[in-house]
Amino acid sequence: MSETELIRVLGDDDTSPAPYHPSLDDESLLALYRRMVQTRLFDAEMIRLHRQGRVSIYSSSEGEEALAVAAAMTLSEEDWLFPDYRVSGALFERGVPMEEFLAQLFGTSKDLSKGRQIPTHYGSRQRHIASISSPVGNGIAHAVGFAWAARIKKGPEVVLTFFGDGATSEEGFHTGMNIAGVHKLPVVFVCRNNQYAISVPFNLQTGSDTIAVKAKAYGFDGVRVDGTDALAVHDVVREAVERARKGGGPTLVEGVSYRHGAHSTSDDDTRYRKAAEAEAWRKRDPIDRFGRYLKSRGLWDDARDAALRETLESRIQTAVAEAEAAPPPPLESLFDDVYDDLPWHLREQRQDLTDHLRGLKGRKP
Repeated sequence: MSETELIRVLGDDDTSPAPYHPSLDDESLLALYRRMVQTRLFDAEMIRLHRQGRVSIYSSSEGEEALAVAAAMTLSEEDWLFPDYRVSGALFERGVPMEEFLAQLFGTSKDLSKGRQIPTHYGSRQRHIASISSPVGNGIAHAVGFAWAARIKKGPEVVLTFFGDGATSEEGFHTGMNIAGVHKLPVVFVCRNNQYAISVPFNLQTGSDTIAVKAKAYGFDGVRVDGTDALAVHDVVREAVERARKGGGPTLVEGVSYRHGAHSTSDDDTRYRKAAEAEAWRKRDPIDRFGRYLKSRGLWDDARDAALRETLESRIQTAVAEAEAAPPPPLESLFDDVYDDLPWHLREQRQDLTDHLRGLKGRKP
């Protein structure tokens, strides 16, 4: 298979050409669609909350839901996910409740990281999700390190890591790819080539024709897939995960997609790309395409779609209200989770803080 070929399942009319048989059963297809819609509505609500000053920063995955959700669906419970900040759908697919993700966004007492991480930088050891790394490309090296450890321990885990096309110009990408190729590690690299590294277009990001071709230099396969085609994404990543699990080594999956919105809530995308370009890509919206496919199979209709969206909107509002009602992490938690046996000087500082807070109680403001 050529690293320049674009793998697709859905045709231009958004129906699958015969004799394609989905690797997912009907209920799983519907679950995939529901999760993609949930992700779209959740991200839209986070943008609204940011505009209202209730969330500090957020990166929407609008237009890229198929890559996040369909890829994450291929993992087993034992596998590990190394996400970046634009794959909320992958978190939901791994079982993260919206309330728990919102607790991280708001930095409340229910936040697993106790307010110590940047918003959208969720992590959960219980759910096998590594904490997100802000520096671009670092998560790739972290994922490879984990896969190497799994190989040494002869564990069953496969590691999947997400990153954008901009990360392929960072040292973490090249270091991670080289180590993974040399040791044939059980890791799947999923690159969202959404055409822009913030404001830098793809043609200024790399001299290569594709991202997938870069895998050849490191001795393993690179595959390009239509990132707006949920069926194709699932099939390609599933094959990569199975190959890694059987000892076949890593795969670089380039998902060709487009982010509909800005890079983040602190970005103005109108300064570096034309509205006509974005509108052309919107015609290939992954949710719309997958929805039309389900309707062509008789699995979905407009009434069920409207009911789903109403239900999800209600759930999101309830989750937001619950998250905002939670208090911030207690100040004493500053001393937790660093030392198993807290050193004497930190014990003294913790006691000083406790005494100070106790003295503040009952004081008039």
